[in-house]
Amino acid sequence: MTDTARARKLADRIRVVVAETLQRRIKDPRLGYVTITDTRVTGDLREATVFYTVYGDDEERAASAAALESAKGVLRSEVGRQTGVRFTPTLAFVADALPDNARTIDDLLAKARAADEEVRKTATDAQYAGEADPYRKPADEDGELDDEDEGGTSPA
Repeated sequence: MTDTARARKLADRIRVVVAETLQRRIKDPRLGYVTITDTRVTGDLREATVFYTVYGDDEERAASAAALESAKGVLRSEVGRQTGVRFTPTLAFVADALPDNARTIDDLLAKARAADEEVRKTATDAQYAGEADPYRKPADEDGELDDEDEGGTSPA
């Protein structure tokens, strides 16, 4: 049976170790402004997936991905040294899709705001298609409808 609390603690520790090692020891010029966003470890503690984001364009993302792949051995040995587990998990680096998803959601929200503003502008100048109160009035106590409801004019 797997201990999810232990896997979660190990994942948090791996995230910290990888981030510190990237900042202090890895001197690859291809490595851009990388942020480690999350780490997940399998239940058997054999594999760790490290999610990261890179600030910059597609070329910088590709260069940083190549730099992370080439530094994988150094990072894994540092994780093994600092965590002290019997088997050091293998590291897999995955570009985090969270910023792209957030950008898409922001674009959709901006479109919805623009559509709401258009409806609001249309509603301010709108007039009723018929009467302002389209509902029938209830009959009086006498059982007759009001003069206004009959469509006739009141006798003067």
